[in-house]
Amino acid sequence: MHLNQRFRGYFPVVIDVETAGFNPHRDALLEIAAVTLKMDQQGVLHPDMTLHFHIEPFEGANLEKSALEFNGIDPYCALRGAVHETTAMTQICKEIRKAQKKADCQRSVIVAHNSAFDQGFFNAAIERSNIKRNPFHPFVSFDTTTLAGLALGQTVLIKACEAANIAFDQREAHSALYDTQKTADLFCYIVNKWQQLGGWPVERP
Repeated sequence: MHLNQRFRGYFPVVIDVETAGFNPHRDALLEIAAVTLKMDQQGVLHPDMTLHFHIEPFEGANLEKSALEFNGIDPYCALRGAVHETTAMTQICKEIRKAQKKADCQRSVIVAHNSAFDQGFFNAAIERSNIKRNPFHPFVSFDTTTLAGLALGQTVLIKACEAANIAFDQREAHSALYDTQKTADLFCYIVNKWQQLGGWPVERP
């Protein structure tokens, strides 16, 4: 089986963001990571390429104190090595388009834990950056919160990972890079487990 046959031609890309609030149009996007996926000859899904950026708050962005205290990010710390939002989003779209084409998929789709949140910030950043060649579907997403609730009886990322025997260090949580990597592991686990149980490909009478 090839990846382009598994999700109706979609190329799944796991994404996580760290932000300065809950409003994607008002609050700053501060960190983003993306992990692409690949499928081996046995149809088993694995994490592949990783992209990661610390991002400068866009001009006029709101920075909620409570959000910064929660994720521990100092937006103006020089050691972050932050780049302009447009730089990050342009590079992500460029690399995802290349990977999507290599996999012979028609469109990319965001995979995320509570995907509506991450997709909202991603789409808002794409709009601010005036990127026309966005490889991602504007509203379709795969939500690992829902999938984990179904497959593992857990909806919190760390609890779902524990149920799947995926190592999770609570001290690393709320880093976009770490959370993306763990979400990718979780998504692959659920998809591969479904296949092992005989759920894919679906046998029709």
